[in-house]
Amino acid sequence: MTVVRSLLNPRSMRWKTIFLVAVACSAMAVTIGLLVHESTLRRSMNDGAAKARGSLDLAVRDARATGQEPPLATPGELPDALLRQLDRHGEGTLYVNDPPAPVYWAARQEGGRLYAVEVDMTTDLLTRQALDRHLWKYSLLTLAVVVPATALATALPARRLRRVARTARSITAGDLDARTDMGARGGDEITEIAATVDSMADSLQRRIADEQRFTADVAHELRTPLMGLLTSAELLPEGEVPDLVRDRVHVLRDLVEDLLEISRLDAGAEQPLPRPVDLAELVEESVARTGLTAQVSTGGGPAVARTDPRRLDRIVSNLVVNAHRHGAGPVEITVSSTAITVRDHGPGFPADLLAHGPRRFRTGAVERGRGHGLGLTIARGQAQVIGAELDFANHPEDGGAVAVLRLPETARALPEDHQGQGGTDGAAARGGEPGDGTGTGLSGSARTDTRPMPS
Repeated sequence: MTVVRSLLNPRSMRWKTIFLVAVACSAMAVTIGLLVHESTLRRSMNDGAAKARGSLDLAVRDARATGQEPPLATPGELPDALLRQLDRHGEGTLYVNDPPAPVYWAARQEGGRLYAVEVDMTTDLLTRQALDRHLWKYSLLTLAVVVPATALATALPARRLRRVARTARSITAGDLDARTDMGARGGDEITEIAATVDSMADSLQRRIADEQRFTADVAHELRTPLMGLLTSAELLPEGEVPDLVRDRVHVLRDLVEDLLEISRLDAGAEQPLPRPVDLAELVEESVARTGLTAQVSTGGGPAVARTDPRRLDRIVSNLVVNAHRHGAGPVEITVSSTAITVRDHGPGFPADLLAHGPRRFRTGAVERGRGHGLGLTIARGQAQVIGAELDFANHPEDGGAVAVLRLPETARALPEDHQGQGGTDGAAARGGEPGDGTGTGLSGSARTDTRPMPS
Protein backbone atom coordinates (compact mmCIF):
# COMPACT_ATOMS: atom_id res chain seq x y z
CA MET A 1 0.00 0.00 0.00
CA THR A 2 2.89 2.37 0.71
CA VAL A 3 4.21 1.83 -2.82
CA VAL A 4 0.76 2.43 -4.31
CA ARG A 5 0.33 5.64 -2.30
CA SER A 6 3.75 6.87 -3.42
CA LEU A 7 2.89 6.12 -7.05
CA LEU A 8 -0.37 8.05 -6.73
CA ASN A 9 1.22 10.97 -4.90
CA PRO A 10 1.82 13.76 -7.44
CA ARG A 11 4.18 15.53 -5.00
CA SER A 12 6.60 12.62 -4.74
CA MET A 13 10.17 13.04 -5.96
CA ARG A 14 9.52 10.36 -8.56
CA TRP A 15 6.70 12.27 -10.26
CA LYS A 16 8.59 15.53 -9.97
CA THR A 17 11.57 13.96 -11.72
CA ILE A 18 9.34 12.49 -14.43
CA PHE A 19 7.62 15.85 -14.88
CA LEU A 20 10.93 17.72 -15.15
CA VAL A 21 12.28 15.22 -17.68
CA ALA A 22 9.05 15.45 -19.71
CA VAL A 23 9.17 19.26 -19.63
CA ALA A 24 12.85 19.26 -20.61
CA CYS A 25 12.24 16.86 -23.50
CA SER A 26 9.19 18.83 -24.65
CA ALA A 27 11.10 22.11 -24.51
CA MET A 28 13.96 20.58 -26.47
CA ALA A 29 11.56 19.12 -29.07
CA VAL A 30 9.75 22.46 -29.48
CA THR A 31 13.04 24.34 -29.75
CA ILE A 32 14.47 21.95 -32.33
CA GLY A 33 11.16 21.90 -34.22
CA LEU A 34 11.01 25.70 -34.38
CA LEU A 35 14.65 25.95 -35.47
CA VAL A 36 14.20 23.33 -38.19
CA HIS A 37 10.91 24.88 -39.34
CA GLU A 38 12.36 28.39 -39.57
CA SER A 39 15.54 27.18 -41.27
CA THR A 40 13.58 25.15 -43.81
CA LEU A 41 11.15 28.02 -44.44
CA ARG A 42 13.98 30.51 -45.06
CA ARG A 43 15.72 28.13 -47.43
CA SER A 44 12.44 27.46 -49.23
CA MET A 45 11.77 31.17 -49.63
CA ASN A 46 15.25 31.81 -50.94
CA ASP A 47 14.99 28.92 -53.39
CA GLY A 48 11.51 30.05 -54.49
CA ALA A 49 12.69 33.64 -55.08
CA ALA A 50 15.69 32.42 -57.10
CA LYS A 51 13.47 30.06 -59.06
CA ALA A 52 10.95 32.82 -59.83
CA ARG A 53 13.68 35.26 -60.97
CA GLY A 54 15.25 32.54 -63.12
CA SER A 55 11.89 31.74 -64.71
CA LEU A 56 11.32 35.45 -65.47
CA ASP A 57 14.76 35.86 -67.06
CA LEU A 58 14.32 32.70 -69.10
CA ALA A 59 10.85 33.75 -70.35
CA VAL A 60 12.09 37.20 -71.41
CA ARG A 61 15.15 35.74 -73.24
CA ASP A 62 13.07 33.11 -75.02
CA ALA A 63 10.54 35.74 -76.14
CA ARG A 64 13.30 37.90 -77.58
CA ALA A 65 14.98 34.99 -79.31
CA THR A 66 11.85 33.49 -80.83
CA GLY A 67 9.80 36.63 -81.31
CA GLN A 68 7.02 35.25 -79.15
CA GLU A 69 4.91 37.33 -76.78
CA PRO A 70 6.91 38.15 -73.59
CA PRO A 71 5.34 37.60 -70.10
CA LEU A 72 3.75 41.02 -69.85
CA ALA A 73 1.54 42.01 -66.91
CA THR A 74 -0.60 44.92 -65.80
CA PRO A 75 -0.38 46.55 -62.35
CA GLY A 76 -3.86 45.31 -61.53
CA GLU A 77 -2.75 41.70 -61.84
CA LEU A 78 0.07 42.03 -59.33
CA PRO A 79 -0.17 42.07 -55.49
CA ASP A 80 0.19 45.48 -53.84
CA ALA A 81 3.32 44.46 -51.92
CA LEU A 82 5.03 43.48 -55.18
CA LEU A 83 4.03 46.80 -56.79
CA ARG A 84 5.66 48.69 -53.92
CA GLN A 85 8.90 46.78 -54.49
CA LEU A 86 8.72 47.68 -58.21
CA ASP A 87 8.24 51.35 -57.37
CA ARG A 88 11.29 51.35 -55.11
CA HIS A 89 13.68 48.99 -56.90
CA GLY A 90 12.25 48.40 -60.36
CA GLU A 91 12.06 44.69 -59.64
CA GLY A 92 10.90 42.40 -56.84
CA THR A 93 9.79 38.95 -55.67
CA LEU A 94 6.89 38.00 -53.37
CA TYR A 95 5.55 34.75 -51.83
CA VAL A 96 1.74 34.54 -51.76
CA ASN A 97 0.04 31.65 -49.94
CA ASP A 98 -3.55 32.20 -51.11
CA PRO A 99 -6.00 29.76 -52.69
CA PRO A 100 -6.02 27.94 -54.94
CA ALA A 101 -2.25 27.35 -54.52
CA PRO A 102 0.80 29.07 -53.07
CA VAL A 103 2.92 30.91 -55.68
CA TYR A 104 6.11 32.92 -55.83
CA TRP A 105 5.97 36.10 -57.96
CA ALA A 106 8.86 37.70 -59.79
CA ALA A 107 8.46 41.01 -61.68
CA ARG A 108 10.53 43.82 -63.14
CA GLN A 109 10.14 46.94 -65.23
CA GLU A 110 12.25 47.19 -68.36
CA GLY A 111 11.97 49.61 -71.31
CA GLY A 112 8.69 50.95 -70.00
CA ARG A 113 7.18 47.52 -70.00
CA LEU A 114 6.18 45.36 -66.97
CA TYR A 115 7.23 41.72 -67.01
CA ALA A 116 6.00 39.21 -64.38
CA VAL A 117 5.81 35.45 -63.81
CA GLU A 118 4.53 33.24 -60.99
CA VAL A 119 6.00 29.90 -59.88
CA ASP A 120 3.84 27.23 -58.23
CA MET A 121 5.07 26.42 -54.66
CA THR A 122 2.59 23.67 -53.80
CA THR A 123 5.22 20.94 -53.77
CA ASP A 124 7.46 23.00 -51.52
CA LEU A 125 4.58 23.71 -49.09
CA LEU A 126 3.62 20.04 -48.91
CA THR A 127 7.24 19.12 -48.21
CA ARG A 128 7.46 21.59 -45.31
CA GLN A 129 4.16 20.44 -43.86
CA ALA A 130 5.29 16.81 -44.02
CA LEU A 131 8.51 17.78 -42.25
CA ASP A 132 6.56 19.53 -39.46
CA ARG A 133 4.33 16.49 -39.02
CA HIS A 134 7.31 14.21 -38.79
CA LEU A 135 8.94 16.45 -36.20
CA TRP A 136 5.81 16.40 -33.99
CA LYS A 137 5.31 12.68 -34.47
CA TYR A 138 8.84 11.73 -33.53
CA SER A 139 8.88 14.21 -30.66
CA LEU A 140 5.80 12.53 -29.16
CA LEU A 141 7.34 9.12 -29.81
CA THR A 142 10.49 10.23 -28.00
CA LEU A 143 8.40 11.39 -25.01
CA ALA A 144 6.54 8.07 -25.03
CA VAL A 145 9.89 6.31 -24.67
CA VAL A 146 11.70 8.74 -22.34
CA VAL A 147 8.93 9.20 -19.75
CA PRO A 148 8.44 5.45 -18.99
CA ALA A 149 12.21 4.99 -19.06
CA THR A 150 12.53 7.82 -16.52
CA ALA A 151 9.82 6.24 -14.34
CA LEU A 152 11.74 2.95 -14.36
CA ALA A 153 15.05 4.68 -13.72
CA THR A 154 13.65 6.54 -10.70
CA ALA A 155 12.02 3.43 -9.22
CA LEU A 156 15.18 2.21 -7.48
CA PRO A 157 16.17 5.58 -5.92
CA ALA A 158 12.56 6.10 -4.82
CA ARG A 159 12.45 2.64 -3.27
CA ARG A 160 15.73 3.30 -1.45
CA LEU A 161 14.45 6.62 -0.15
CA ARG A 162 11.25 4.96 1.08
CA ARG A 163 13.37 2.37 2.85
CA VAL A 164 15.34 5.09 4.63
CA ALA A 165 12.08 6.86 5.59
CA ARG A 166 10.56 3.58 6.82
CA THR A 167 13.63 2.92 8.95
CA ALA A 168 13.51 6.44 10.41
CA ARG A 169 9.83 5.99 11.28
CA SER A 170 10.60 2.66 12.97
CA ILE A 171 13.33 4.29 15.05
CA THR A 172 10.94 7.11 15.98
CA ALA A 173 8.37 4.51 17.05
CA GLY A 174 10.93 2.94 19.40
CA ASP A 175 12.46 0.16 17.30
CA LEU A 176 16.11 0.97 17.94
CA ASP A 177 17.24 -2.20 16.11
CA ALA A 178 15.86 -0.94 12.78
CA ARG A 179 18.53 -0.27 10.14
CA THR A 180 18.54 0.48 6.43
CA ASP A 181 21.24 -2.18 5.81
CA MET A 182 22.28 -0.50 2.57
CA GLY A 183 25.97 -0.65 3.34
CA ALA A 184 28.14 1.15 0.82
CA ARG A 185 26.05 0.26 -2.22
CA GLY A 186 25.77 2.95 -4.84
CA GLY A 187 28.10 5.46 -3.22
CA ASP A 188 25.59 8.22 -3.95
CA GLU A 189 23.72 10.75 -1.82
CA ILE A 190 21.02 8.22 -0.85
CA THR A 191 23.67 5.84 0.44
CA GLU A 192 25.17 8.67 2.45
CA ILE A 193 21.77 9.50 3.98
CA ALA A 194 21.17 5.82 4.80
CA ALA A 195 24.59 5.50 6.42
CA THR A 196 23.88 8.63 8.48
CA VAL A 197 20.52 7.23 9.66
CA ASP A 198 22.17 3.93 10.63
CA SER A 199 24.95 5.75 12.45
CA MET A 200 22.41 7.92 14.27
CA ALA A 201 20.44 4.82 15.31
CA ASP A 202 23.61 3.12 16.56
CA SER A 203 24.58 6.17 18.59
CA LEU A 204 21.06 6.58 19.98
CA GLN A 205 20.88 2.91 20.90
CA ARG A 206 24.22 3.09 22.72
CA ARG A 207 23.19 6.21 24.62
CA ILE A 208 19.85 4.74 25.68
CA ALA A 209 21.49 1.44 26.64
CA ASP A 210 24.03 3.33 28.75
CA GLU A 211 21.23 5.30 30.39
CA GLN A 212 19.23 2.16 31.13
CA ARG A 213 22.29 0.37 32.45
CA PHE A 214 23.15 3.35 34.66
CA THR A 215 19.59 3.50 36.01
CA ALA A 216 19.55 -0.21 36.78
CA ASP A 217 23.03 -0.14 38.36
CA VAL A 218 22.18 2.82 40.57
CA ALA A 219 18.91 1.24 41.69
CA HIS A 220 20.59 -2.09 42.49
CA GLU A 221 23.47 -0.41 44.32
CA LEU A 222 21.02 1.60 46.42
CA ARG A 223 18.93 -1.42 47.28
CA THR A 224 21.17 -2.92 49.98
CA PRO A 225 21.92 0.27 51.96
CA LEU A 226 18.27 1.30 51.58
CA MET A 227 17.12 -1.93 53.20
CA GLY A 228 19.33 -1.21 56.20
CA LEU A 229 18.15 2.39 56.31
CA LEU A 230 14.52 1.27 56.15
CA THR A 231 15.04 -1.23 59.01
CA SER A 232 16.82 1.39 61.11
CA ALA A 233 14.06 3.89 60.53
CA GLU A 234 11.45 1.41 61.75
CA LEU A 235 13.44 0.98 65.00
CA LEU A 236 13.36 4.69 65.82
CA PRO A 237 11.09 5.72 68.70
CA GLU A 238 7.79 7.36 67.98
CA GLY A 239 7.90 11.10 67.49
CA GLU A 240 7.59 13.90 64.96
CA VAL A 241 11.19 13.76 63.77
CA PRO A 242 11.36 9.94 63.50
CA ASP A 243 8.02 9.97 61.60
CA LEU A 244 9.46 12.51 59.16
CA VAL A 245 12.58 10.36 58.70
CA ARG A 246 10.47 7.24 58.09
CA ASP A 247 8.34 9.12 55.58
CA ARG A 248 11.38 10.26 53.59
CA VAL A 249 12.87 6.76 53.71
CA HIS A 250 9.63 5.34 52.32
CA VAL A 251 9.70 7.91 49.51
CA LEU A 252 13.26 6.90 48.70
CA ARG A 253 12.23 3.23 48.76
CA ASP A 254 9.42 3.93 46.31
CA LEU A 255 11.82 5.76 44.00
CA VAL A 256 14.31 2.88 43.98
CA GLU A 257 11.54 0.36 43.32
CA ASP A 258 10.28 2.51 40.45
CA LEU A 259 13.78 2.68 38.98
CA LEU A 260 14.19 -1.09 39.22
CA GLU A 261 10.81 -1.62 37.60
CA ILE A 262 11.68 0.75 34.76
CA SER A 263 14.99 -1.03 34.23
CA ARG A 264 13.16 -4.34 33.85
CA LEU A 265 10.66 -2.79 31.45
CA ASP A 266 13.49 -1.29 29.41
CA ALA A 267 15.27 -4.64 29.27
CA GLY A 268 12.10 -6.42 28.09
CA ALA A 269 12.33 -8.83 31.02
CA GLU A 270 8.66 -8.52 32.00
CA GLN A 271 6.28 -11.25 30.81
CA PRO A 272 2.49 -11.10 31.33
CA LEU A 273 0.53 -13.87 33.06
CA PRO A 274 -2.99 -13.40 31.63
CA ARG A 275 -6.13 -14.78 33.21
CA PRO A 276 -9.81 -13.79 33.22
CA VAL A 277 -10.26 -10.67 35.34
CA ASP A 278 -13.37 -8.80 36.52
CA LEU A 279 -12.25 -5.29 35.57
CA ALA A 280 -14.71 -3.41 37.81
CA GLU A 281 -13.74 -5.47 40.86
CA LEU A 282 -10.04 -5.09 40.18
CA VAL A 283 -10.35 -1.31 39.69
CA GLU A 284 -12.22 -0.91 42.97
CA GLU A 285 -9.59 -2.92 44.82
CA SER A 286 -6.79 -0.95 43.20
CA VAL A 287 -8.36 2.35 44.25
CA ALA A 288 -8.83 1.04 47.78
CA ARG A 289 -5.15 0.07 48.03
CA THR A 290 -4.03 3.55 47.07
CA GLY A 291 -5.89 5.01 50.02
CA LEU A 292 -7.44 7.62 47.72
CA THR A 293 -10.98 8.20 46.54
CA ALA A 294 -12.46 7.74 43.09
CA GLN A 295 -15.91 7.26 41.61
CA VAL A 296 -16.00 3.92 39.76
CA SER A 297 -18.77 3.26 37.24
CA THR A 298 -19.32 0.56 34.64
CA GLY A 299 -20.55 1.16 31.12
CA GLY A 300 -22.99 -1.73 30.84
CA GLY A 301 -22.85 -5.39 31.77
CA PRO A 302 -20.03 -7.24 33.50
CA ALA A 303 -16.63 -6.28 32.14
CA VAL A 304 -14.41 -9.36 32.07
CA ALA A 305 -11.10 -9.44 30.23
CA ARG A 306 -8.22 -11.85 29.96
CA THR A 307 -5.15 -9.95 31.12
CA ASP A 308 -2.45 -9.83 33.80
CA PRO A 309 -4.20 -8.60 36.98
CA ARG A 310 -1.03 -7.48 38.79
CA ARG A 311 0.13 -5.28 35.95
CA LEU A 312 -3.36 -3.92 35.40
CA ASP A 313 -3.54 -3.10 39.11
CA ARG A 314 -0.22 -1.28 38.82
CA ILE A 315 -1.46 0.78 35.87
CA VAL A 316 -4.74 1.76 37.54
CA SER A 317 -2.99 2.63 40.83
CA ASN A 318 -0.49 4.89 39.11
CA LEU A 319 -3.21 6.66 37.11
CA VAL A 320 -5.29 7.29 40.23
CA VAL A 321 -2.30 8.55 42.23
CA ASN A 322 -1.29 10.82 39.34
CA ALA A 323 -4.84 12.20 39.05
CA HIS A 324 -4.89 13.16 42.73
CA ARG A 325 -1.32 14.45 42.79
CA HIS A 326 -1.41 16.64 39.67
CA GLY A 327 -5.14 17.10 39.03
CA ALA A 328 -8.18 17.83 41.13
CA GLY A 329 -11.20 15.89 42.36
CA PRO A 330 -13.46 14.29 41.84
CA VAL A 331 -11.56 11.48 40.11
CA GLU A 332 -13.87 9.42 37.92
CA ILE A 333 -13.14 5.92 36.58
CA THR A 334 -15.29 4.38 33.87
CA VAL A 335 -14.95 0.65 33.14
CA SER A 336 -16.20 -0.90 29.90
CA SER A 337 -15.63 -4.27 28.24
CA THR A 338 -12.02 -3.60 27.19
CA ALA A 339 -11.33 -0.02 28.32
CA ILE A 340 -10.67 1.81 31.58
CA THR A 341 -10.92 5.62 31.63
CA VAL A 342 -9.50 7.69 34.49
CA ARG A 343 -10.49 11.36 34.53
CA ASP A 344 -9.86 14.22 36.92
CA HIS A 345 -11.06 17.84 36.95
CA GLY A 346 -7.72 19.60 37.23
CA PRO A 347 -5.74 21.68 34.72
CA GLY A 348 -5.12 18.71 32.44
CA PHE A 349 -1.97 17.21 30.99
CA PRO A 350 0.71 19.63 29.75
CA ALA A 351 1.14 20.04 26.01
CA ASP A 352 4.59 18.39 26.12
CA LEU A 353 3.14 15.17 27.53
CA LEU A 354 0.31 15.11 24.99
CA ALA A 355 2.82 15.59 22.16
CA HIS A 356 5.63 13.27 23.29
CA GLY A 357 4.15 11.04 25.99
CA PRO A 358 5.33 10.65 29.60
CA ARG A 359 9.05 10.83 30.27
CA ARG A 360 10.92 9.77 33.35
CA PHE A 361 12.05 12.24 36.02
CA ARG A 362 9.66 14.92 34.79
CA THR A 363 6.54 15.80 36.70
CA GLY A 364 5.08 18.74 34.81
CA ALA A 365 5.68 21.00 37.79
CA VAL A 366 7.60 24.21 37.20
CA GLU A 367 10.25 23.33 39.74
CA ARG A 368 10.87 19.93 38.14
CA GLY A 369 10.75 20.75 34.45
CA ARG A 370 8.17 19.65 31.93
CA GLY A 371 6.53 16.29 31.33
CA HIS A 372 5.50 13.67 33.92
CA GLY A 373 7.48 11.47 36.24
CA LEU A 374 7.94 7.79 36.81
CA GLY A 375 4.31 6.92 37.55
CA LEU A 376 2.93 7.48 34.05
CA THR A 377 6.12 6.12 32.48
CA ILE A 378 5.68 2.85 34.40
CA ALA A 379 1.95 2.78 33.56
CA ARG A 380 2.66 3.02 29.84
CA GLY A 381 5.45 0.43 30.08
CA GLN A 382 3.20 -2.05 31.87
CA ALA A 383 0.45 -1.37 29.33
CA GLN A 384 2.85 -2.35 26.56
CA VAL A 385 3.69 -5.57 28.41
CA ILE A 386 0.01 -6.66 28.48
CA GLY A 387 -0.52 -5.49 24.89
CA ALA A 388 -2.74 -2.54 25.83
CA GLU A 389 -2.71 1.08 24.66
CA LEU A 390 -2.56 3.96 27.14
CA ASP A 391 -3.60 7.29 25.65
CA PHE A 392 -3.60 10.73 27.28
CA ALA A 393 -5.87 13.65 26.46
CA ASN A 394 -7.61 16.64 28.03
CA HIS A 395 -11.38 16.75 28.37
CA PRO A 396 -12.98 19.15 25.84
CA GLU A 397 -15.36 20.65 28.41
CA ASP A 398 -13.31 21.50 31.51
CA GLY A 399 -9.79 20.62 30.32
CA GLY A 400 -9.31 17.91 32.94
CA ALA A 401 -6.82 15.10 32.36
CA VAL A 402 -8.21 11.93 30.74
CA ALA A 403 -6.22 8.69 30.57
CA VAL A 404 -7.73 5.82 28.58
CA LEU A 405 -6.38 2.27 28.88
CA ARG A 406 -7.56 0.12 25.96
CA LEU A 407 -7.04 -3.59 26.31
CA PRO A 408 -6.63 -5.59 23.09
CA GLU A 409 -9.78 -7.13 21.63
CA THR A 410 -8.20 -10.55 22.14
CA ALA A 411 -8.36 -9.86 25.89
CA ARG A 412 -12.18 -10.05 25.85
CA ALA A 413 -13.20 -13.03 28.03
CA LEU A 414 -16.49 -14.71 28.81
CA PRO A 415 -17.98 -14.23 32.29
CA GLU A 416 -18.12 -18.04 32.72
CA ASP A 417 -14.33 -18.18 32.31
CA HIS A 418 -13.94 -15.67 35.10
CA GLN A 419 -16.26 -17.59 37.40
CA GLY A 420 -14.22 -20.70 36.80
CA GLN A 421 -11.13 -19.00 38.24
CA GLY A 422 -12.66 -18.91 41.69
CA GLY A 423 -12.10 -15.17 42.25
CA THR A 424 -8.33 -15.33 42.30
CA ASP A 425 -7.65 -12.09 40.38
CA GLY A 426 -7.84 -9.87 43.44
CA ALA A 427 -5.40 -12.01 45.35
CA ALA A 428 -3.12 -12.18 42.37
CA ALA A 429 -3.09 -8.42 42.12
CA ARG A 430 -2.16 -8.17 45.79
CA GLY A 431 0.45 -10.87 46.13
CA GLY A 432 2.17 -11.78 42.88
CA GLU A 433 3.65 -15.08 41.84
CA PRO A 434 7.21 -16.18 42.31
CA GLY A 435 9.46 -15.78 39.35
CA ASP A 436 7.71 -13.03 37.40
CA GLY A 437 9.36 -10.16 39.20
CA THR A 438 6.15 -8.32 40.02
CA GLY A 439 5.46 -9.22 43.60
CA THR A 440 8.72 -8.81 45.49
CA GLY A 441 9.94 -5.63 47.09
CA LEU A 442 12.11 -4.06 49.75
CA SER A 443 11.38 -5.17 53.25
CA GLY A 444 9.72 -2.67 55.50
CA SER A 445 6.33 -1.14 56.02
CA ALA A 446 3.49 -1.93 53.63
CA ARG A 447 2.79 0.47 50.77
CA THR A 448 -0.61 1.74 49.77
CA ASP A 449 -0.26 0.59 46.13
CA THR A 450 1.30 -2.43 44.52
CA ARG A 451 4.68 -1.57 43.00
CA PRO A 452 6.47 -4.51 41.29
CA MET A 453 9.98 -5.02 42.57
CA PRO A 454 12.52 -6.76 40.30
CA SER A 455 14.85 -9.15 41.96
